[in-house]
Amino acid sequence: MGNRPGTLPRGGVLGLVALWGVAWFGGYNVALNAAERLVDAGTAALLVAVAPILVAVAAVLVLGERLTRRLGVGVAVAFVGVALIAASGFTGHADQVGVALAVLSALLYAFAVLLQKRLLARMAAPTMTWLGALAGTAALLPFAPTLLAELAAAPPPATVGVLFLGVFPTAIGFLTWGYVLSRWTAGRTTAATYLVPPVTVLLSWTLLGEVPAPLALLGGALCLTGVVFATRR
Repeated sequence: MGNRPGTLPRGGVLGLVALWGVAWFGGYNVALNAAERLVDAGTAALLVAVAPILVAVAAVLVLGERLTRRLGVGVAVAFVGVALIAASGFTGHADQVGVALAVLSALLYAFAVLLQKRLLARMAAPTMTWLGALAGTAALLPFAPTLLAELAAAPPPATVGVLFLGVFPTAIGFLTWGYVLSRWTAGRTTAATYLVPPVTVLLSWTLLGEVPAPLALLGGALCLTGVVFATRR
């Protein structure tokens, strides 16, 4: 039987899921981690925070979503909040390669969100996350020898920390992300990620004893305000 007009064959869907997995689990994470080795966390956070704005604009052009005034204002306010949080952590050093890698990670982030939103109409979020993770893992297999060598030399707490990051922020985080994205618009979903910087500030304050700067507190308040404004109906 032929495919219905306007639909992709199953092989085409699987190919796009693999492309999404390589871009999201492979390219985005590698580019971001490489960037953070060259620039401070504040700079990286600010540059990656451009991604939700790219998604909101591209979702209107590519997915046909409606860019409401509430969403636009909320994203803008939240971005100002991220800028204030990042400004409180600037070191004054901006490595050009690091900046380029952070911008690349933002572009991969936006591309992956838009592609995932399209594909979630054809595949369940857990299945897509699992297949995407496999594709991303396959793309990173050339780094396996380095992984084995570093695991042999790494202290046990570091290995446990990496495993924790793989299970909770990655596996569970991406599963819940896919669930929300399948039910919300791409613009509103990515706007909600502006909650990450203020939550990070709060956790570093309570768990690590890192007292945030006044600018960081103000930025966190703006992030919360922007997210509430952007995601409310």
